[in-house]
Amino acid sequence: MSLDFISIPPETGQVPAGLIVILHGWGANAQDVASLASVLNLPNYQFLLPNAPFLHPQVPEGRMWYDLEREDYKGLTQSQEMLTEWLQSLENLTDIPLASTILCGFSQGGAMTLDVGLTLPLAGLVCLSGYLHRTPQELEPPLPSVLIVHGKHDNVVPLSAAQRVRDHLMGLGTPMQYKEFEMGHEILPDVLEIIREFILVNL
Repeated sequence: MSLDFISIPPETGQVPAGLIVILHGWGANAQDVASLASVLNLPNYQFLLPNAPFLHPQVPEGRMWYDLEREDYKGLTQSQEMLTEWLQSLENLTDIPLASTILCGFSQGGAMTLDVGLTLPLAGLVCLSGYLHRTPQELEPPLPSVLIVHGKHDNVVPLSAAQRVRDHLMGLGTPMQYKEFEMGHEILPDVLEIIREFILVNL
């Protein structure tokens, strides 16, 4: 079982300068984050937008990486394994190595970005309104650069969750950018500029 995805090639028609993978949140799908490919204004890059493997129980056409409403987070381990294998297959698919790939995610997708991305030799990770499921152990340096962006008024994923991630990763010596915005559980235009700058610096 593999992940289906949307692929958006560089607008320039040239060989991609790098690869940007964006993971959607709980109850959304790949189409919901496809607009980010244009608003980020990165015409030299290829974008891949995978659908999470599981259907959301309440949202028509919504997907989920695992069941947030169950204490055991049913499906989490399977999604982590599938996402890891899929990311490792992308070089053969796109001719772009992981070292030239940025993994981004929003909310539940942000949690998956950290869970999986910290174990892979990626160019960088972007966690938007996300969190960590568990404290990562035995991570091998060098770790990817990480950008964490969170809303001060997020009533879905509390700000304290982002601060815990920041403190833990900084303790591991992770190259880190951390930004708080006057916003809720969302992505504002000012956030997009921060993401764009991070991608251009790291790819």
